[in-house]
Amino acid sequence: MAIKKYTLNEDQPLTEEQLRAIEDAAARPVVFDVDNPELTDEQLACFRRVHEQNKAERRRQNITLRLTPQAIKKAKALGKGYTGILSRIVESALNDPEILRKYL
Repeated sequence: MAIKKYTLNEDQPLTEEQLRAIEDAAARPVVFDVDNPELTDEQLACFRRVHEQNKAERRRQNITLRLTPQAIKKAKALGKGYTGILSRIVESALNDPEILRKYL
């Protein structure tokens, strides 16, 4: 059977064909794959622990940084998420010894 993909649009109700496809999919039995067994509670707990350990390393800290009006205007012109872009620019510059020597 071919896989069908539907995109739901809130303004448009589902067609009869789409409703039938959803009902058919719901009626199919769940087929377990021996190569990809369901994870145990212990295995899931391991995932959470790793996540918590890395969470502190990924957490961003708020700082105050004084920028020129021109720099702020250019940064904001990058659009939504410009603070994340600035963060990556600063990190990249700090990892480049040539750039550091130029501005120190």
